[in-house]
Amino acid sequence: MGPYILRRLLIMIPTLVVISFIIFVIIQLPPGDYLETYIAELESQGEWVDPQQIRMLREQYGLDEPFLQQYWTWATGMLHGDFGYSFEYGLPVTEVVGDRVFLTTLISICTILFTWMVAFPIGMYSATHQYSWGDYGLTLIGFLGLATPNFLLALVMLYFANVTFGTSIGGLMDPQYLEADWSWAKFKSVLEHLWIPVVVIGTSGTAAMIRRLRANLLDELHKPYVVTARAKGVPPFKLLCKYPLRVALNFFIADIGNMLPSIISGAEIVAVVLSLPTTGPILIAALQSQDMYLAGSFLMFLAILTVVGVLVSDIALALLDPRIRLQGGASR
Repeated sequence: MGPYILRRLLIMIPTLVVISFIIFVIIQLPPGDYLETYIAELESQGEWVDPQQIRMLREQYGLDEPFLQQYWTWATGMLHGDFGYSFEYGLPVTEVVGDRVFLTTLISICTILFTWMVAFPIGMYSATHQYSWGDYGLTLIGFLGLATPNFLLALVMLYFANVTFGTSIGGLMDPQYLEADWSWAKFKSVLEHLWIPVVVIGTSGTAAMIRRLRANLLDELHKPYVVTARAKGVPPFKLLCKYPLRVALNFFIADIGNMLPSIISGAEIVAVVLSLPTTGPILIAALQSQDMYLAGSFLMFLAILTVVGVLVSDIALALLDPRIRLQGGASR
């Protein structure tokens, strides 16, 4: 296991280098840059733009340098914690992001836990009580979860939380904590507001996982080794957890690599509707305004999550399923 992890960590280095280059190419593909967009916006409002000042800004931020030089400056800066400068906010990227990465990560982790805690027992019940009234009812709820858009559910939950609990979700915390330093009171305020975005974002993923777990578990429950274990008198719950469920969980573990970035990048619309101070709305705004260093930093963050998530899922699969071997090749 140790040599495999070390080899994968070494492979991650050139992988992230290639990804960073592709990201930089993509964010440079649209014609022009942020300054040109900013000039066009000012001129459309009838304001005068000083060409000398624009030229100084291009020289200051290296926008007049060759493409490879700009990429080298950005890539080497990330190694030292310098992710570039956000033209839109007039601040370094690290200061713009601030607490947003922490809040985004917190929401993502809580959403994954919520998804698994709800999907596991429901999927197990539906598989072991196939075609029962409970199975039909849970299937109907699952289909409703898949069919309901997250932004619509977010609007409903906003009204429900405000009317029933008197909780205003906008900002993910009470207004007095928006600019305050982190404290236990601020963290409690975040936890008070956290449950609604977790439920909204996790609903569709939970419904999908319930259907997949039910299908995989039903497939395993009809295999000969399960029939043999039943014939030997293995208790039903022990049999379910020790063999079929363990095999059926493989796809849950394999999805870790895709789940982390998909939750973070797939919640932008919900974040806009709920006014969440997460990375999603900033990423959309950065792409629209061609704030390339801010957008590139977010995309690199998603790439790192994907690479690390795939590594974690591969290691967890090897620990969960004895049929999986990390060293490759045929075994006797």
